[in-house]
Amino acid sequence: MQKKSTESKEEVIENEVLEEEKETLTEDEETIVEVVEEEEKDPIKILEAKLEESEAKSSEAHDKLLRAAADFENQRKRSEKQMESFRKFANESIIKELLTVTDNLERALDVSNSENECEKVIEGVDLIYKDILKLLENNNTKPIDSLEKPFDPAFHQAVLQEETDEYPEGVVIKELQKGYLLYDRLVRPAMVVVSKAKC
Repeated sequence: MQKKSTESKEEVIENEVLEEEKETLTEDEETIVEVVEEEEKDPIKILEAKLEESEAKSSEAHDKLLRAAADFENQRKRSEKQMESFRKFANESIIKELLTVTDNLERALDVSNSENECEKVIEGVDLIYKDILKLLENNNTKPIDSLEKPFDPAFHQAVLQEETDEYPEGVVIKELQKGYLLYDRLVRPAMVVVSKAKC
């Protein structure tokens, strides 16, 4: 009986010493002591707890990945829809301006059908031509000034050469079809007749 009380006194003293040592330990040392104490417990329970913790972290990471992938897919679909809409309606403002030109053309045709007055038809066609030039200008498209300028293969397409004394060789003397620039990019070269020295 006395042996039991001695053992328990020894255990009590040992525990008190351990507690005092714990208080003086650093955080790292406390972690080591806790790990050692955990190892003294059932190792299967410890492994199960760690497995559950790992599974929870894995599940959380997987959920975050799925959400990020869904967000990315939604953003891609929104961008595609916006681009499709942009392509569809990119020319809307030009179409609206062309409708004005169409209206003027219809008026000119009505005048030519109801009255045989050439002057009014010419005025109507002239008005339409001016509207088209204005429309092109509003959309940064301008004609290439070619007449009496040196031939430039970057902007002119020579259809004919004509012998002449009036101009030096290699000058545009007639314009068969106007060329146009969109900003600074060539949309269509001017079809021209170029001067050639008489033999």
